Amino acid sequence: MFDIIVQLAASFIASAGFGVLFNAPKKSLIPCGLVGMLGWILFYTLREFHVDIVAATTFAAILVSILSQVCSRILKRPIIIFTVSGIIPLVPGGVAYNAMRNFVENDYNTAIQLSAQVMLLAGGIAIGLMFSQVINQIMMKLQKTKP
Repeated sequence: MFDIIVQLAASFIASAGFGVLFNAPKKSLIPCGLVGMLGWILFYTLREFHVDIVAATTFAAILVSILSQVCSRILKRPIIIFTVSGIIPLVPGGVAYNAMRNFVENDYNTAIQLSAQVMLLAGGIAIGLMFSQVINQIMMKLQKTKP
């Protein structure tokens, strides 16, 4: 239970902190933190149930994108504010660091494996964000065509 609380707090602080770093409006910082926190908790929960890391990242990115759209509409702010801050906890920075470290240490087999994992995770994030946007566009077109 303590681990979940630490995960919640750390992901909220990281997302809200990046909101500050990217000069998000003050009223948007708490929603930025919540978007990132909820995306990270979904990722963390899926990993606890032994879901593949790329799939977990993709589903979490979809959630971040959906929540960003909701926050954007409610707070009447650009969606990018919430998306960028919310996706930060999912970025595979540690894996990318380890890949580069292994390249420098001439451990090319491990470096290539980690680099491939970074590319897959980055692709999962991109697909998750894109998928949600496409669904949103389809729904908006369907609403416009309704009599």
